[in-house]
Amino acid sequence: MRQNISPGTPWEPIVGYSRAVRVGNSIHVAGTTAIDEAGKVVGAGDAYAQAKQAGAEVRHFVRTRMFVTDISRWEEIGRAHGEFFRDIRPAATMVR
Repeated sequence: MRQNISPGTPWEPIVGYSRAVRVGNSIHVAGTTAIDEAGKVVGAGDAYAQAKQAGAEVRHFVRTRMFVTDISRWEEIGRAHGEFFRDIRPAATMVR
C-alpha cells in the first residue's frame, strides 16, 4: 500500500511530487525546506534553526542527505544533525 505524505504546500501539485512517500514499512523523504505549518520558511539565514525544524522520530531513520548552499556553515548544520541523530548515526551525506 502506498501513502503520499504532504503538508499541503502549493508547489507540490504544481511540480508533481510528495514531501514523503510511505510504501509498507519504508518511508522515502524528498529534499525539503524548513517550513512551518503556514508554509513560511523557518529561520531564514539561520542554518541551525532550519536544520532543527525538521523534527521527526529518529528510530526509523537509516539515511539522511543535507543539501546546503553555504558549505562554510557545515559545522552548524552538522551540529543540529548530530544532536538529533547521534544515538542512531544513519548513513549521511552533506552536499553543497
